[in-house]
Amino acid sequence: MLMDALFLQLGYNATLVSLGAALLGAAAGITGTFLFLRKRALVCDAVSHATLPGVAIAFLVMVFLGGDGRNLAGLLLGSALSAALGLWCMNWLTRNTRLAEDAAIGAVLSVFFGLGIVLLTVIQTLGVGRQAGLEGFLLGSTAGMLFSDAMIIAAGSAAALLVILLTRRPMMMVAFDPEYAAARGLPVHRIDLLMMGLVMAVTVVGLKIVGLILIVALLIIPAVTARFWTERSDRVVVYAGLAGGASAYVGAAISASAPNLPTGPIIVLVSFVLFALSLLFAPGRGVLAAVLRHQRFQRRVHLRQGLLALAQGQPIYEPLTLRLLRRAGLVRADGVATDKGRARAAKALRDEKRWELVRSDLAHEAAAALYDGLREIETVLTRDQISEIDRRIGGPQEVPAG
Repeated sequence: MLMDALFLQLGYNATLVSLGAALLGAAAGITGTFLFLRKRALVCDAVSHATLPGVAIAFLVMVFLGGDGRNLAGLLLGSALSAALGLWCMNWLTRNTRLAEDAAIGAVLSVFFGLGIVLLTVIQTLGVGRQAGLEGFLLGSTAGMLFSDAMIIAAGSAAALLVILLTRRPMMMVAFDPEYAAARGLPVHRIDLLMMGLVMAVTVVGLKIVGLILIVALLIIPAVTARFWTERSDRVVVYAGLAGGASAYVGAAISASAPNLPTGPIIVLVSFVLFALSLLFAPGRGVLAAVLRHQRFQRRVHLRQGLLALAQGQPIYEPLTLRLLRRAGLVRADGVATDKGRARAAKALRDEKRWELVRSDLAHEAAAALYDGLREIETVLTRDQISEIDRRIGGPQEVPAG
C-alpha cells in the first residue's frame, strides 16, 4: 500500500496531495533556511498563529455574502491579510517600543491565536451549515482536496520559489551579516520584510496541508537538518529544499496509504526522522562523527603521553595507553619499548623540547600560539628554523631500552 502511494498509484486525489505537499515542503524548507540563518525562527510561529483570525473572518464574510464559506482561495486571502497584520504589529512593537523581538512575537502569537479560537467557537454556534471542517486549518486536512485547491497550493509554492531564486544573494547576505549588507548599500529592512513576506506566503499556502500549528516545523526542521550536512550556505538552501520536499512527499504518501492518519502531523514526524538521522549520522556535525573525533583525539593524547613516558623511562600503568602502544608496535607485550618505539619516543621528547624553546621565544610568538601538545612542529616551522632550534637545545637524547 505504501509503495503504491510513493509511486502515485493510489488514485487522483492521493496524487494531487502528494505532489502539492512535495512542492510546499520544498518551498517551506528553502524559505525557512533564510529565517533560520537570520536567527529569527520564532517569527514563523507568530506568522502562522496570526493566520487563524483571518480564516475565521473570511469564512464569515463569504457566508454572509451568500457564497461558499469553505472556498479555499477566499480563506487563504483572509489568512494572508491576518498574517500581514500580525507581522506589521510585531515589527511595530519591536521598532517603536522597548519590547524585545521574542516578547513581541509572544504577544502577537497569543493574542491573534486567542482571537481566532474565539471566532471559531462563534462560528460553530451560528448554525450557518457550512462550517464543518474549518478546524482542519489548525492541523491540516487533505481529505476531499480538489484540483483547484491543489493548483492554488502549487502556484503559491512555485511563486515563492521563484522569488527566492531571484533574490537569494541579497537575502543570504542579510541572513549572515546584516551590518555588512547595510555597508554594501543593501536595504536590510526591506529584505527582512521580503523574508517575512515569503514566510507568510508559505504559511498561508500550507494551511490546507499542514495546518497553522505545524507549518512552523516544516519551515525550520528542514533547514536545521540541512545544516548538519554542509558548511556552505548555498548547499544548505538546496539540501533544505530537498529535505522539506522529501518529508512532505513521504508523509503525504504514508497518510494516503493509512487514511486514519492525519497528513500534517505525519509530514512533521517524517521531517523529524530526517532530522534525527542527520543529528546522529551527518559526517561533519553529527553526534557519531563527534564521538569518533573525540575518540581519535583521546587516542592521540594517550599515544603521545605514552611516548613521552617511554622517553623518560617512566612506567606506564594506563591500560588504554599500553594497548595503543602495543597495537602500533611501539612496545612489546611485557611493556618494553621496541626499536621503533624508542625512535618514536626520542622524537616526541625532542619535539617537546623544541616546542618549549619556541614558546619562550618572542620571535616565534605566532608559531607558539598553535601549540596544543599534539601538533607536529614540522607543520609549523621550516627546516631551517628547526635546525636553528636543534643547534640551541643540543643533540638528541637516548631512550633507555627497558
